[in-house]
Amino acid sequence: MIGRITGTLLEKNPPQILIDVHGVGYEIDVPMSTFYNLPATGGAVSLHTHFVVREDGHFLFGFATDEERATFRQLLKVSGVGARMALAVLSGLSVNDLAQAVALQEAGRLVKIPGIGKKTAERLLLELRDKLGKALPSMTGVRLAAAPGAAPDAKSDILNALLALGYNEREALAAMKGLAEDVGVSDGIRQALKALSKG
Repeated sequence: MIGRITGTLLEKNPPQILIDVHGVGYEIDVPMSTFYNLPATGGAVSLHTHFVVREDGHFLFGFATDEERATFRQLLKVSGVGARMALAVLSGLSVNDLAQAVALQEAGRLVKIPGIGKKTAERLLLELRDKLGKALPSMTGVRLAAAPGAAPDAKSDILNALLALGYNEREALAAMKGLAEDVGVSDGIRQALKALSKG
């Protein structure tokens, strides 16, 4: 079981990143909440990880905080929820927001996440109620800062991130129309998701 990885961030292709650990490159899928907090490529990074072994391959998922990983693991216990959907949930809602939605049984907040319909949202709320609803996490939330200066291919990174989250190209491009030319990847994804959630 790989529980934590510390190394140098080599590539960022949301939702996947590549971390070099003593010459070995680990491909890790991360939720957008973790992606926002990543340093620039070449920077040191340390992530809590969850290792999944399936017939079709081995998959590594990374999280900025232990709360994110714990919530991911709780989501996986819900019938019908796989790793991709769990990542989508954590990309669409922070741990605090998810716990709040569960505590207040707000299905409306979950159905805004791509791939989650009304029935799945209701099942999530029901099965997570005893696990997340009893005590809201005491996280204050990390202030997110975008790296200064947008890379020339920031727009394509933002588009790829939105497509990976399950939005179609038309929706993603429409959400990106209002973005500033020099917007950073993290800020751009965040602003586009905000625009999509209002739609």
